[in-house]
This record gives sequence, C-alpha cells and structure tokens, in this order.
Amino acid sequence: MHPVETAYRERTPGSAALQASAREVFPSGVTHDSRFIQPHGLYVQSAAGAIKVDVDGNEYVDYFGGHGALLLGHAHPEVTRAIHAALDRGTHFAAGHAAEIAWAECIIDMVPSAQRVRFTASGTEATQMAVRLARAYTGRQRLLRFRRHFHGWLDDMAAGYLSHFAHGTPVGVPGNLGDNLLLADQGDVDSLDRLLAEHAGEIAAMLVEPLGAGTGRLPMDDAFLAILRDRCDAHGILLIFDEVITGFRVSPGGVQGATGVIPDLTALAKIVAGGLPGGAVCGREDVMAGLDFAQPEGKQKVYHPGTFNANPVSAAAGRATLEIIARDSPCESAAAYAATLRDGLNDLFARRGVPWAAHGRSSVFQLFLNAAGVPLDPRCFDPFALPVETLLQQDAEQVRLLRLALMANGVDLAPWPGGMCSSAHDEVALERTLGAFDAAIDLVA
Repeated sequence: MHPVETAYRERTPGSAALQASAREVFPSGVTHDSRFIQPHGLYVQSAAGAIKVDVDGNEYVDYFGGHGALLLGHAHPEVTRAIHAALDRGTHFAAGHAAEIAWAECIIDMVPSAQRVRFTASGTEATQMAVRLARAYTGRQRLLRFRRHFHGWLDDMAAGYLSHFAHGTPVGVPGNLGDNLLLADQGDVDSLDRLLAEHAGEIAAMLVEPLGAGTGRLPMDDAFLAILRDRCDAHGILLIFDEVITGFRVSPGGVQGATGVIPDLTALAKIVAGGLPGGAVCGREDVMAGLDFAQPEGKQKVYHPGTFNANPVSAAAGRATLEIIARDSPCESAAAYAATLRDGLNDLFARRGVPWAAHGRSSVFQLFLNAAGVPLDPRCFDPFALPVETLLQQDAEQVRLLRLALMANGVDLAPWPGGMCSSAHDEVALERTLGAFDAAIDLVA
C-alpha cells in the first residue's frame, strides 16, 4: 500500500466505516460519480465558511465547494436565517408563492439574457428545458455542441463529453440520439464554419460552456464567444450558455455579464439556489413564450411539470444568496483569493522543482499535473500554448494520490483536479492550503 493511502486511512476510520455501509446500499457506495475515490471518500458531519469537518473530527479547507454551488462558503448566516424562516412556513405548497417571484426578479435584474425565467430542480433539467424551447421555437431538431463541454447528464448531452467524440453514444443512451448531434472543437472557427455551411438550416441551438470545457480546464478565448453569437445570428440558431457553474460566479451576471456576449437562453443552477437543490432556464421573452398556455394557432405549448420547481425553501436560499451577491462583492473577493492561490501554488511548484502548474479564471483553479512531462516554468505557464491532448492528459493514479495526500493534510480538492474558491476563503485558508501542497509534494511528486 502506498504511504499516502496508509496516512489517509489512519486519519479517516469513521469515513471508512460509513463507506463500507454505503457499499451495501449504493452502487460503488456513492451517490455522485465524482465522489468516488479509493479507498474511500470523506464523510462530512458539518461545515462553515471555507472549512468542513469529517466524522472523525478532521478539518479540511474545502475546494469542492458544494460542486460549485457555494460562492459564499458553507452555512452563510444570512442565507441560513432565510432557510430557517422558510422552513417554519412549510416546505412545499404545490402552489405559487411570493418568494418564487422575488427569486425570479433577482435573476432578471442580474442576468443580461433573462427576460423571463422558469425554475427547475437541477442544472440538467434547466439544460433540457433550454434545448426543448429552442427546438420548439426554431422547428429544428439538431444541436451543435463542443467536445468535452459538460451540460448535465441528459441523453442529448451524453456523447462528446467523456467519450464518443466522433460518433455513437455511451451505454444506456439510444444510438439514434447521436443523429441529432453535431460536435465541434472549441476555438476552431474553420471547422465550425464547415459544419454550419452543411447543416445550419437543421440546427436549433448551439450550446457552450462560456469559460471553456470543464469550467476552463480547457480555456477558451472570449473572442470565440463573440464569433458564436455572430454565427448564430447569421443562421437563425439559438445560442445557449450553460452558466450552471459560472452564473453569479464570474460576475453577478455570469460570463455574459463580464463579456457582454448575450445568449438567447441561459441554463442556471448551483449558486442560483443558494446551495440547495434548484435550477432555472432564462432568456428571451419570445423564446420562453413557448411555455405559455396561450399559443398562436398551429403551435403547441412546451410541456413542463416538475414537483420541486421553485421550491419555497430553495427560493428563500436563492433569493438571499443573489441579494448578497448583488449588494456585496463576493465574486471579486473569491476571484482575488483564487488568483493569489494560483500564484502561490506556481511559486511553490517552481521552488520545489515540480513541473506542475495552476491556471484558471475568476474563482476557479485548475491543476495541470503534466502527465506528458513537457518542460515548463510554473510561474509563466500558458495553457493556450499546449495541444488539447497534452493539457487534458492525466495519470489517474497520480491524481488519486495527490487528492489523498492533500486530504491527509487537511485540504479537499475537486477531482478534475482543481477547485472552486469562495468569499469565505481567507489568509488562514491560503496558508493551510499551501502548506498542505508542500507536504503532498513530498508524498507524491
């Protein structure tokens, strides 16, 4: 057994015991694929600010960040008070309520593309509704997506993310769904134009992660977004931004608010619901009108039920969170912390002679662990200078050992590897994080 794994096991016996019980009720013992790690994942009993505490009493500086939902950190007191007040009033009314209107008004005030809003229970559902609205509006069926961009786990989005980059669909997804999907490479304008020249009249929507694949693990130039807007306008295609992670994080108005490139529809989740389950699709009034009960002659209404749409507790958490983002400057403080962390990591890697690098934008950091062994100086690393295959190549065992080593030293990363920073991260969290990486290098590099 690797010494890293031994150290992790000794630190987390309570998590190991719970994982053994979980394997009896969940496939592989997890309820989300990204939480799977050998020998076992963490089991957390509480969290506040930038810190979470496992069942063995160990503290971790948290960069998983509720899968990106917690820009304000864990258990923000103002959000928590709003949740408690909502709970006292009831958890589900199966009726309209004032909080859902106030929540939607926050979104419309903050997100440039939002003229109308429809709530969902998740980001995957928001993407599905955006696709359905685009198909209804245009009368077309095909979708144009970019390889390695993630848009949830719905069938239309299964191919071209982790696998099946050329043709076919992953197991469990009907093969004929691939017939309606066109895949392009981000940043490659010539190949995009060739696809459009052949298929533009068949395409209902173009979907994109506006920071690039994996929230910038494969970074994308903002100028490419403007090109997408231009091409969609020229061919009558609806542009859909997947701002499930970037919405209210890159800026209060998301990537579209920061760049001025405005999509026709936007999928939102995570931060929009303040860390509780919830999502939304928003966009142009004429496109969103597909959900209206009064339709022009010959047009059908887009059907959309959903038991937990605009749940009153999620509405309270979401409204409180968005009001804080609009009032204060958590986007800026989280981004400043992330920039300092990236610089600190790159200084550490350079000083220790480790050919790794940290990169990213806004409050996101990505770790390039250099599985291909290319020469680099971490202090002047440019991810745009590397071929896509090199930038994305990983040694899965190296990633696993690094994550275990960091957890053994009190830091929890997302499995990309990398993480999301919050406005609750501070100088103490930074010092602990850099110290954990310094110790992890001795164990792993």
